[in-house]
Amino acid sequence: MKRGTLIVLVIVGLFAGFLLWSTLSAQRVECEACVEFAGQRNCATATGASEKEAFQTAQTTACGPVAQGMNESIACQNRPAVVRQCRER
Repeated sequence: MKRGTLIVLVIVGLFAGFLLWSTLSAQRVECEACVEFAGQRNCATATGASEKEAFQTAQTTACGPVAQGMNESIACQNRPAVVRQCRER
């Protein structure tokens, strides 16, 4: 392998590692949300920089399979979750 190719591969690897580290280090809170909507129940887990962000993402994800269409998705997300658990990472 040529020296120039090796240097490029090392630089690309370092850059990819930096991107992975910076993305994962921002995810400080993990939340689980369970929702009941239209007679169905679903749970999801998500991470985020804050508890509010992580919980919102978890609730939106949990509503996905039980809600059909935008109106139901919004209605599901506006209901209180039946389970809400968050923890620091």
